Amino acid sequence: MDYKLTDEEMALKKMYGDFFKEEMKKAPADTLKGGLEGTYSGEGWEFTKTMRKKLVEKGWYVQHWPTEYGGRDAPLNEQMIFNESIAYYGAPGIDGFGVGMFGPTLMLYATEEQKKRLLLPIAKGEVQYCQGWSEPNAGSDLASLKTMAIKDGEYYVVNGQKIWITVGHRADHMFLLARTNPAEKRGRGLSVFNVDFSWPGIEVRPIKYMNGSHIYNEVFFTDCRIHESERIGPENQGWSITRDTMNFERSGAGAFARIRKELEHILEYVKTTKRNGKFLWEDPLVRQKLGRLYAEMEAGRAMAYKVAWLQRVGNLRFSPAAASEGKVFSTELTQRVADFAVEIMGLSGNLEGSEWAPLNGAMIGTYQTIIGSIICAGSNEIQRNIIAWVGCGLPRLKGQG
Repeated sequence: MDYKLTDEEMALKKMYGDFFKEEMKKAPADTLKGGLEGTYSGEGWEFTKTMRKKLVEKGWYVQHWPTEYGGRDAPLNEQMIFNESIAYYGAPGIDGFGVGMFGPTLMLYATEEQKKRLLLPIAKGEVQYCQGWSEPNAGSDLASLKTMAIKDGEYYVVNGQKIWITVGHRADHMFLLARTNPAEKRGRGLSVFNVDFSWPGIEVRPIKYMNGSHIYNEVFFTDCRIHESERIGPENQGWSITRDTMNFERSGAGAFARIRKELEHILEYVKTTKRNGKFLWEDPLVRQKLGRLYAEMEAGRAMAYKVAWLQRVGNLRFSPAAASEGKVFSTELTQRVADFAVEIMGLSGNLEGSEWAPLNGAMIGTYQTIIGSIICAGSNEIQRNIIAWVGCGLPRLKGQG
């Protein structure tokens, strides 16, 4: 399949690129750190909100959404070009949880009343969502979660604990997965809810990095009452809904644009750095490794374009195997890129905030955080099982290993 961009799409890509290149000149130091830490910390969070407002004003924030929900019905391939551009320049602004995950889920499963009530605030950039899935004993094995939502008249009374809640301290809403039928086990008896953090019975506690950075949180529910109108989809059918949400989480094309940018950083380094009297690019092993990584990046980009096509022809629904393939390939390729960068930079490649840090420490953040990315959003071991079962049709072998 040929994923070559048309002339119109190339012009669109240039327009996005020109905008983000100019805007990122105004970015504070926090934002330039990159990743979630740079987006949601200190001045980075203020810059994120400013960028979000500009994207809404330009009609780019949810351009692929239907017009009745705040979008402009832009084709998914145009949205993917936008995603590539914003990722390449490291620009913040998009609420990946609300726009990228919960919004599409609402379009598939919410009532018309819920769509009108919940989608428009997301489209206007008025809310920040977080993801209420993981628990102390339910991470990659999410179906074992224990947070209870017990029906009491028109309300559900929620008690339990969620952990590793990314940007929960900045969020004012959460999409929550909880057990509504305690008699059922595993994926049966779960339901999805929209949660407003202003409701009583919700406490957010920080989980900080060793360096003091704050991205993750614990969220405790104590007799929190959620009205039945906030349940998304049928009661006790939340597992099937959540599996579609997982696909949206894992299918982004931006990862390969970020990898391209990092490869360009490395290329700059090998062109300008000498070792033993020769530039690093003159080393055939360096050229060979760079060429291989670049080829893998292009293969990953084609994979991401395929996912966008599957979303388009499937009316947002697409094979979980395709989403899992993208997640595994992008995170492990990022790890290979980071490992290679630190390898050729030597011991000084571990420095940041120093005049001796190569590329101003641009690679060490990726090197330190990528292991977490391979685990989060469903560990890559779990993703390989999904690829085997759904993508390849292999049998599930229970009780072995």
